[in-house]
Amino acid sequence: MSGGRSRRWSGEWGAHRAPDVPSIDVLVPSAGRTAELAVTLSGLAGQDDPPFRVIVSDQSDGFDADAEPSVQGMARVLRAQGREVEIVSHLPRRGIAEHRASLLARATADSVLFLDDDVWLEPGMLRRMHDALEALDIGFVGAAVQGLSYLDDRRAHEAAAFAPWGDAVEPERIRRGEPAFDRWPLHNAANLAHIAADLGLETDTWLAYRIAWVGGCVLYRRRALVETGGFDFWERLPERHSGEDVAAQWRVMERFGGAGIVPSGAVHLEAPTTIPVREVDAFDVLFADQSPDPQEAPLGDGPVEESTRNVGDADDRADRS
Repeated sequence: MSGGRSRRWSGEWGAHRAPDVPSIDVLVPSAGRTAELAVTLSGLAGQDDPPFRVIVSDQSDGFDADAEPSVQGMARVLRAQGREVEIVSHLPRRGIAEHRASLLARATADSVLFLDDDVWLEPGMLRRMHDALEALDIGFVGAAVQGLSYLDDRRAHEAAAFAPWGDAVEPERIRRGEPAFDRWPLHNAANLAHIAADLGLETDTWLAYRIAWVGGCVLYRRRALVETGGFDFWERLPERHSGEDVAAQWRVMERFGGAGIVPSGAVHLEAPTTIPVREVDAFDVLFADQSPDPQEAPLGDGPVEESTRNVGDADDRADRS
């Protein structure tokens, strides 16, 4: 390590030492977003600690990530910094839940970060998330992605759902139609950026808060995700679906607890969705016998009008995988 950090500085790039054993496997499902993927990798290159490995699973028809100079350039930077980087093709497409399941099967580290391929992390964000996961001793922590084009769009009615956890995060059951489900608009636009500014937290600190779910940037304790089934429900879904991360998180939350942390240094690049048609929400299938209204129309076909990856109100939402 360099001065106590795992990221190697440029004076060590030519040393050809083996990568450090990773504490986190960063799992990036990708499809047709080479420019955004390169930016995502650049954010990872700015992380000092803890040691991590990157696995990119590309579902582009032409294995675009393997051929794109900007992606390969950033992969070389990460490797020089002491990170192992794998870029693999994963076809045919069977839906995003299967894609996530295949990535989880490749993971070996104690923690796994599912990071969307259009999310940039500010320096220090990975360490804050890891510190929070360890301090809270729960199943996952999430950094809801922020759309910075919305910084001038304050939404007090959506931010009102913000509720910090106290001294401990407890397991929690959430289903569609229950009060906790209605927390989802909290992650729209740049709401968390405004909340963080109002809280006035000290630099590099964090505060855990109650969520409905978190999209785009979620750090799991791998054992907790695996023991609750991960994304094993993928075979029950049509290829065109959404809400797979919601379903997985709800199972982890019920047994181990889960939370969001603020400030969130996860920035959504606000690129168009790669899943424009979504026939069903995975959580409605997985928890069909537990929803107050299991016949409600799927939420995946609403207009993409926000920045954050959410499943929520069919008329006003922020899906953006």
